[in-house]
Amino acid sequence: MSTCGSTATENSAKPRRAGRPLDAAKRRAIVETAAQHFFYNGYAATSIEQVAADAGVSKVTIYNQFGDKRALFTAAVECECEKMRGHFSLEAMPAGSIRDRLTAIGEAMSAFLFRPEMIQFERRIAAETETEPALGEAFLEAGPRRMKQAFAAWLGHAVAAGELAIADPQLAAEQFVSMCKGMGDLERRFGATVPPEARRLRISGAVEVFLAAYAPSAPRAEHR
Repeated sequence: MSTCGSTATENSAKPRRAGRPLDAAKRRAIVETAAQHFFYNGYAATSIEQVAADAGVSKVTIYNQFGDKRALFTAAVECECEKMRGHFSLEAMPAGSIRDRLTAIGEAMSAFLFRPEMIQFERRIAAETETEPALGEAFLEAGPRRMKQAFAAWLGHAVAAGELAIADPQLAAEQFVSMCKGMGDLERRFGATVPPEARRLRISGAVEVFLAAYAPSAPRAEHR
């Protein structure tokens, strides 16, 4: 699995011109500093100059490595979502039954989405997308869509191992995530308090319904 500022981030960034490769630690510092600014201040209020100063580099270095502000934003979102996707890697997945592992994924996803900075960030991006639609597309591509692909791939491995019977892992991934979030997703976005117990009950219910539909022994409905 890649880390923030390494291969996955480099692929999403578009440097203006080839130059001296940036030290991995320095690149990571830039991306993580940018993430903090974007998450807390929003896209419009974040400047390359601010990020450069706090990361201890020149703004020329950032432009050379990332090309522009939008590419830096994409790298920052990718960095944050990479932390979440680590829970979907076969190596990082805790041992246990398929129920245990699905529960762990649901809990990790919930903890990730309920972070105060993530809630604030989503609100800012949604507002700024009204005037700059490309920003919303960049967020979806670097974050939610990549995470969906990772989870669908994980489900595919579970199918290959005979633990699940899923014809469309992409659709199943959406179904599981939607059930885990439930009304809690709207509540968190609009400032309501969602007790941890309510989140646990949603996840537990989502796992039970998911397994009832996709366990290998479950009867498959015919499509007409």
